[in-house]
Formats: sequence, structure tokens, C-alpha cells
Amino acid sequence: MRIGVAGVGRIGTMHAANLTAMSQVDEVLLYDPVPGRAELAVTEPGVRAVGDLDELLKESDGVLVATPTDTHPTLVRACLAAGTPVLCEKPIAADLTAMRELVDEIERSTVPVLVGFQRRFDPAMVELRRRITSGELGAVYHVRATGFDAQPPDFAYLPTSGGIFRDLLIHDLDAVPWLVDQPVVEVYASGSVQVDEAFARADDVDNAVVLLRFAGGAHAVLSAGRHDPLGYDHRIEVLAARDSVAIGLDARTPLGAEGHNQNAYPGFPDRFRHAYRNEMVVFTEVLAGRAENPSPARDSLVSLRLAEACEKSRRTGRPVRGDL
Repeated sequence: MRIGVAGVGRIGTMHAANLTAMSQVDEVLLYDPVPGRAELAVTEPGVRAVGDLDELLKESDGVLVATPTDTHPTLVRACLAAGTPVLCEKPIAADLTAMRELVDEIERSTVPVLVGFQRRFDPAMVELRRRITSGELGAVYHVRATGFDAQPPDFAYLPTSGGIFRDLLIHDLDAVPWLVDQPVVEVYASGSVQVDEAFARADDVDNAVVLLRFAGGAHAVLSAGRHDPLGYDHRIEVLAARDSVAIGLDARTPLGAEGHNQNAYPGFPDRFRHAYRNEMVVFTEVLAGRAENPSPARDSLVSLRLAEACEKSRRTGRPVRGDL
């Protein structure tokens, strides 16, 4: 099996390294729109640079898209036209209108398209969802999700980030409804600037809290921020009728009574390294017809609708209700 990687930035090269380590992958093909960049990323056997997108699509059994967000719709459509299965990093489009159009095109085709919300591939998250949807935990009462960056992003990135709800919290806005497996009927969000005034200048906030109410009555509280001096922290707790479960607590979680954890996670690549590896395994299994798509394109509409509702709620100070 040959897998193509479009885009050889940090995420693309990480995916390429994980693919290269897999026995079921014979070759990894690299393409980047910046001339010469793909060639520089070839550092080990089993990896080869190609000259253009057409060559990548022609020679690959599946393609992973890890280019900037504004290029995602064009590349996904190129994969659809070529009949090449694709795993596209989130989001597949930058706004709801463009995403709806692309989702409709994807569903009219027969080409598998997976969206790279890596937490859906995290083994602990997958097991938690199984325990919830099977009824093993009983009815869900409450979910708490914590997501804090160790360090703020480059301030030059902020004006194009989409804001804290579309950028940082989008993962929890995807994962928590996926876990609970119920529609969200009400959203309330609040945010503030506490880390740096650069966020205010970008019309954004650097700390936020979101309250979700689900159709069955369960609530979720999502807390997120751009700076945690102890390290990168992401945890989810589920309180249910028969049991309570927490994931994301281990020896490297930057939290505890003993003070600073010198081995805390520095960022998301380390914290979710098992998820990223499993993501590549599942992608190849979908290509081989041995697995269902756990992250279909239409699901991406849910998290983006919720992110937009959060932004509206933050600005108005009022909850947003309805079909979310």
C-alpha cells in the first residue's frame, strides 16, 4: 500500500513518520506546493518526493491532506475527482457554507473521506465511547472536559486562527457530542483575556468556558485556555448512572499535589501520540475495506456549528438554543 502526504509541515511530517513505521505501508509519497520542500523532508528509506499533485494522486492508494486550511476544499475535491480516498486534517473547509457544499459532494461520491479529528482515534476515547453507547455506564449525567495549551500560539497566527472556539475548543466540541451521542440543544459560552492583550487585539479571548446541554438532559462543561505553566493538559471526565470514568490522567498529566511535573506533556503531539498512530492504522484499514469510517465529513458540521454558537453566545452574553 502506498500513501501520499500532501503538505510537509509539522503535522504532515509527523504523519509520514508514523506511516513509514507501519508494516502495511510499502511507500510514503510526499508532495508540497512549495518547490523543493518535499525533497528536503525525505529523510529515510521508504519515503519519496513527487513533483506535483497529479502524480501524488495517480500513485497513491490514499492521500493524507495536511496543507493550510484554505487549500483543503480544493485538495479534497481533487481526491474525489481522482477516486482517491483521503484523510483531511480538520477543518475540511473554513466556514459552514463551504463545508456544507463540500460534505454534499463527498456524500454524492463513493470515495472514503475521513476528517482528522485525532481524538476520535485515541484508544482511551474510543473505549470510553464504546462504554457509553453500549449502555455500560448507564445514562450520562455530566461531562467535564479540560483543554489547556502549555504555551500560547505564535501571536502572528491569531488573526487567522478562527478564534479559541474554532481553533482550540473545536476538538472538544467534536469529541464530547461524539461521546454523549445526543444532539446539543443549548450552548452558553464565556471568555476573557488574561494571558496577553494580543488576543484582544485579534478580537479573541485566551480563556473560555462552554456549557452544553444535550437533548437527553445531560450537561457538559468545557474549560480551555492558551497557557498552562505546568504543561499541556487535556482530560475528560464522564459521570453516569452506573459508573464514572476519567481519561487523560497518567504520569505525565500536568496536575497533582506534588507540585510541578518535570515530565509533563509539552504539547498535543506527545499527549496524543497514540491517537495519531492509531489514526494512520485506521486510515489504512478503511482503505482495505476492513473498518468503518469513524470520522465522516458530515460530523464536522456539528463541531463548526457549535463553535459558531459559542462565539455568538460569548459576544451577546446569552445562550444559543435550537437545533445545533
